[in-house]
Amino acid sequence: MSVNATWYSHACFLFQSQKAKLLVDPFITGNPLAPITADKLQADYILVSHGHGDHVGDTVAIAKRTGATVISNFEIQNWMVAQGLTKVHPQHIGGGFDYPWGRVKLTLALHGSALPDGSYGGSPCGFLFYIDGKKIYHACDTGLFGDMKLIGEEGIDLAILPIGDNFTMGPEDALRAVKLIAPKRVVPIHYNTFDVIKQDPAAWAARVEKETKTQVAVMKPGDTIAV
Repeated sequence: MSVNATWYSHACFLFQSQKAKLLVDPFITGNPLAPITADKLQADYILVSHGHGDHVGDTVAIAKRTGATVISNFEIQNWMVAQGLTKVHPQHIGGGFDYPWGRVKLTLALHGSALPDGSYGGSPCGFLFYIDGKKIYHACDTGLFGDMKLIGEEGIDLAILPIGDNFTMGPEDALRAVKLIAPKRVVPIHYNTFDVIKQDPAAWAARVEKETKTQVAVMKPGDTIAV
């Protein structure tokens, strides 16, 4: 069975299987590239990688409207509860949990995590999904780190990597990440939302496919691919 992955720009993805809709980092309102409005998004679970406003995004509003369960680190969960959410599940880096739709493990991410009101957001993370026999690694906001090689040893079907530079890995380090992970396919994200992270994804894709065996899917906001 395939898993459908829809990119809503920046780091926001919707993963759909036969069992659930999983929404990651739903930064829609205020996002100049978002192809949809937040009130149109549906989710059974929302995963938040860290506390920055362009990743927490519309989580609270979407969760209240849809009844979605929010998955994130313990510190962000405390903040979510303070915003009035009751369906939450805390995890932490290195920890995995089996949900009705599959499993997710929180991975290391090199970044910050202050919440929109300035409160402490704990450690940032990435997500390693195991859904219907597929393994998807969403690195979220991170710099390059050597343990990406260990993540790659899982046998990754799809890796989702930032290439924007300035706040995260840039094209050079993202290429090195592909070489460490060796996924079957990779999608570049977290670029062109703002001028400071403008990049040429087609040029990056050409280098990846020249220097590795990984196929690149350069997506436009709103595009869906099958994993």
